[in-house]
Amino acid sequence: MHDVTRPPATSNSLDETGQLPALFAREGEAPAATTPNGPDYDLIQRSPEFRTLRRRLRGFVFPMSIAFFAWYLTYVVLAAYAGDFMSTQVFGLVNVGMLLGLAQFVTTALITLLYVRFANRQIDPRVAELRARAAVTEGTQQ
Repeated sequence: MHDVTRPPATSNSLDETGQLPALFAREGEAPAATTPNGPDYDLIQRSPEFRTLRRRLRGFVFPMSIAFFAWYLTYVVLAAYAGDFMSTQVFGLVNVGMLLGLAQFVTTALITLLYVRFANRQIDPRVAELRARAAVTEGTQQ
């Protein structure tokens, strides 16, 4: 008879912890066990190059996210509490609310383009350097 209460055997630290070590590791924690076949991700994560890369990425993503959220929240608040302003006709049947709503889509596309440009120039070359230094290739399995 098969025992359904016992969990299946695990094969890696992700299965055992349910967390991705590179995303949730904290300073001073013991490194996760690595397999001899794969790159030492813990060592890569502790490297100054990786920390610089992560700081650079956060330096773009967090301020841009906060700015977009503030812009979106401003639009929502205006729509909720400044109906007269939002219904002001600009031309024909187009009013301020419609233009600001369309501007939400435009800013989303603009942020996407800025991020792609930033990633291509600032992030991707450094990721390639880290991969080359650690001998990590696409599709590397642990």
